[in-house]
Amino acid sequence: MSSPSAADSNGPKSYFVNFNQDSTSLVVGGQFGYRVLSLESVDFLSEIYNNATEHSCIVERLFSSSLIAVVSLSFPRKLKITHYKKGTEICNYSYTNTILGVKLNRARVVVCLEESLYLHNIRDMKVLHTIRDTPPNPRGLCALSSNSENCYLAYPGSSSVGEVQVFDAMNLTAKIMIHAHDSALAALAFAPSGLSIGTASERGTVIRVFSVSDGSKLFEFRRGVKRCVNISCLSFSMCGHFLLCSSNTETVHIFKLEEASKESKKTIDEGTWMGMLSSYLPSSVTDTLSTLNQDRAYATATLPCAGVKNVISLVYIGDGLRLLVATENGFLYIFNFDANVGGELQLYKTHQLDDLNGDQSDGGQKVASGDKAGSGLLGSYAGIVKGNSPGEMSESEKVREMERAAEAPPQDAFHFTDDQEYPPLTQNSDLN
Repeated sequence: MSSPSAADSNGPKSYFVNFNQDSTSLVVGGQFGYRVLSLESVDFLSEIYNNATEHSCIVERLFSSSLIAVVSLSFPRKLKITHYKKGTEICNYSYTNTILGVKLNRARVVVCLEESLYLHNIRDMKVLHTIRDTPPNPRGLCALSSNSENCYLAYPGSSSVGEVQVFDAMNLTAKIMIHAHDSALAALAFAPSGLSIGTASERGTVIRVFSVSDGSKLFEFRRGVKRCVNISCLSFSMCGHFLLCSSNTETVHIFKLEEASKESKKTIDEGTWMGMLSSYLPSSVTDTLSTLNQDRAYATATLPCAGVKNVISLVYIGDGLRLLVATENGFLYIFNFDANVGGELQLYKTHQLDDLNGDQSDGGQKVASGDKAGSGLLGSYAGIVKGNSPGEMSESEKVREMERAAEAPPQDAFHFTDDQEYPPLTQNSDLN
């Protein structure tokens, strides 16, 4: 969640923290390198892998696979794709400017620069499309749907107002432009289905959800009215029933995504002075007055401190729903959440993430027990052994690809059960 230019925003204890697409693991990056931590238990964090080779400012893991994308502070223009179980670097690409964001799903890799976006095929890392001359995006704000069937990319369509450009990353065409807010965008997040998108502006008072298909507004929530805030993160729950929002305040808001009844929507009593006045006011003003009377959030959680950037997730761990908050200053807070009750959540567990300089005796790289690391560079494809050039499939491989075309994961995804499906090794590829 940090960018290379902001890696030290919180002083010496400032880490990159992020959940993978299904929130089954947490990656933590910093001066020590990076770690991958399992989230299968709320009571302890087990380390899946660590790499202490260089200061890592962006780390992204593809679901529960061994594929990890890394950007280091020493080389902020270079993206490395690694396979941690094999201990190998699959490929690397260098770009014209600093990499501000990297997003993955089972079909695409998206690399965000300040004024351009690169879309790669995740199978072979070939550049499929480049979106150039985007509005200045110094924070690298973008979102990629984790659902490969509804594979959409969203990014700011303006640097001054809250326009969201939605791009079809599979068919490589512009999908829709959504005018979400009057002020510039601060956060974007796709629902697990990829069919709706949550947005927040730099004012941080109103959170909205839009349909990706037609741009219609599905939900609108008010985070608060007393002050403007800096939104840290928007996130949908994995079940798709809740939208989470965190900011530079100590409060995390959880909004319930359900259609209100007509009676509950009628929040301005026609018999009051406000109701009578509303009949003479524009609809945009009366909508605002109605919003002020609506419930703010279904549930809230209070963090021990404010002013620290964080990422949030709501997932089932063990026997219940848990709110996870990972902060840049090295903490993971876990709250219990009762979906039937809501209200103020109770803090269940706090994990400290800054004990990150443990034993590095194995060459600075470790994998969890049962994960055997490989040695040397990535082995060649079977096709390369037969004399085919890198990336070229044999006839038998083409037939197998056609047979798998209708199966999940999609054709353009890695198949981690088959060693022949890794992308070819590419060294020092420059994208100008």
